Amino acid sequence: MDDYSRIAKVIRYFDAHHGEQPLLSELAAVVKLSESHFHRLFRSWAGVTPKDFLQCLTTEYAQKQLRNSETVFDAALDSGLSGPGRLHDLTTTLVAATPGEIRSGGAELTIQHGVGETPFGWATVAWTDRGICHLAFHEDNPGTETQERLLSDWPHAKFHRAAAEAHSWLDRIFSENRSSAGLTAFVRGTPFQVLVWRALLQIPEGSLTSYSKLADAVGRSGASRAIGTACSKNPIGYLIPCHRVIRETGAVTGYRWGTERKRILLGREALTHS
Repeated sequence: MDDYSRIAKVIRYFDAHHGEQPLLSELAAVVKLSESHFHRLFRSWAGVTPKDFLQCLTTEYAQKQLRNSETVFDAALDSGLSGPGRLHDLTTTLVAATPGEIRSGGAELTIQHGVGETPFGWATVAWTDRGICHLAFHEDNPGTETQERLLSDWPHAKFHRAAAEAHSWLDRIFSENRSSAGLTAFVRGTPFQVLVWRALLQIPEGSLTSYSKLADAVGRSGASRAIGTACSKNPIGYLIPCHRVIRETGAVTGYRWGTERKRILLGREALTHS
């Protein structure tokens, strides 16, 4: 079991038993580690104690952030995200495929891809000479699953596995110095989906918004369900941060790559900006 899987398992346990306020010994036993080993692992991974980290993942935290997100989100859109912080999304430029490229199924494209481990579990990444076209998390090493998924989007593209380059891409994406990454995302989607994905890039790291507020931001008030569908079709996890959209109630649910992973991503971002 890798470190991410251990952390995710502990968070699932905490969700089920938070009313009992589980002790460090109980959390360590969940992942079959000694208390001292588990405590060191957690501090190394998250930078804080298990108790402090898990507090950041409560609904109370989410509701507080959501109450403040309207101002933060609107200010970000109005100012072009000129504020401070490790806002790596600033350097992620979204480029949409042309109608011709979509109709041809990527007949002129060469897509390279590979698999690697990240701080948030296994991930597959794929890219063209125009940018990253796929980034997805997995519970285990997905093997050949990546190319099968890519074929559904780009059935006529040429595919090439590039393991070393994939590790380089993942290191760059998840680097601590992400603000200098200068990444480009190359996406295939409907005009509405692309509109939503571009709006997602305007949500600062450490902030949240709701589906209805995101709908308002793209000029589609009342279209929360359509916004949720567009988020679920996001082909590039993490860099296009659909994990920063939560329900009006403050509930942190509904994530293409798993609720536990969504909560971990938000928890890490909250600690970075606390």
